[in-house]
Amino acid sequence: MNAEGMQAKEQLTGTVLAVQANFYTVQLDRGKGDFGNKEEIDSLPPTLLCTRRTRLKKIGLSVMVGDRVVVEEANLVTQSGAITDVLARSSQLDRPAIANVNQILLLFAVADPPLEPYQLSRFLVKAESTGVDVVLCLNKCDLISQSQQASIQNRLSRWGYQPIFISVYKNTNTEDLLSKLQNKISVLAGASGVGKSSLINKLIPNIHLRVGEVSGKLAKGRHTTRHVELFELPNGGLLADTPGFNQPDLDFSPSELVYYFPEARQKLAVGNCRFSDCLHRDEPNCVVRGDWERYNHYLSFLEEVTLRQAHLNSSADPESTLKLKTKGKGYTQYEPKLETKKYRQKSRRTQLQELQQQYQDAEED
Repeated sequence: MNAEGMQAKEQLTGTVLAVQANFYTVQLDRGKGDFGNKEEIDSLPPTLLCTRRTRLKKIGLSVMVGDRVVVEEANLVTQSGAITDVLARSSQLDRPAIANVNQILLLFAVADPPLEPYQLSRFLVKAESTGVDVVLCLNKCDLISQSQQASIQNRLSRWGYQPIFISVYKNTNTEDLLSKLQNKISVLAGASGVGKSSLINKLIPNIHLRVGEVSGKLAKGRHTTRHVELFELPNGGLLADTPGFNQPDLDFSPSELVYYFPEARQKLAVGNCRFSDCLHRDEPNCVVRGDWERYNHYLSFLEEVTLRQAHLNSSADPESTLKLKTKGKGYTQYEPKLETKKYRQKSRRTQLQELQQQYQDAEED
């Protein structure tokens, strides 16, 4: 078979690395398909730029980053093909939209920007709600002392986590982190400016992601990633970079919240609350309520998700008294609606119609 006409005779399988418009970058499983000898196998390109068959759209089958897909009509010269099927997903995240994730790598900085416990807690709760494993990684450990690092270690241990301390700048413990990512699909998440793009540049040579600076005035980072994409790690595995954001949404029910705190789960494992629907606020004989550090975080998040639930329950009701309002970068909360209808000025058209109706009524009288 010559190079010009070389095509896959049977189906190929692969993993979707990126989605842009109606095109999908698919990393092929090398050696799969009807290629008769080693020379033909070695001639496979690492990726194909594919389109999606219309049939998939008609049956409502979307194609996401991380999907395992079947590719047909692969042209090895133009390095293109067509996705004809999507294999069953082991997991699925909605924000970011990515499939078959094995773990979430949550990256925060211990300095520049400073570590904010409440923000970290919110990210941890959101990560726990996905149902996949959570790996907590703390960057810029070269900017703090050993005693400060030990203090943070002890504090997060009480939260139920054993963080990995790294320094991308000093190349500290990055090899240990790389071993935890081997042969897995991992999603890198965290607030803006904590060093996500810098970490990927360190783990994957020659990738050259754009790196943003931390704002000196606000001590906040500027996010540089605009879309989700999987990058191949040198020792096997795939890592997804995601757009940075400061406040992830807590989109689950109030009754689920307690299970996203490892220290609360531990309390529930050794005892039961008096009431099966206990929300662990002021109910009698509650085993969760008590003196643990993140309990105030739990109460704050509980108020937010309770208001969110009330808003969802009344969203179809025109008399709903709640509205969703955005405050700052990514921070949202529910507030009472203001009664403004009675103060709204009538349009000129309405006023003219009312005058015409009054004139007609007067003529009839």
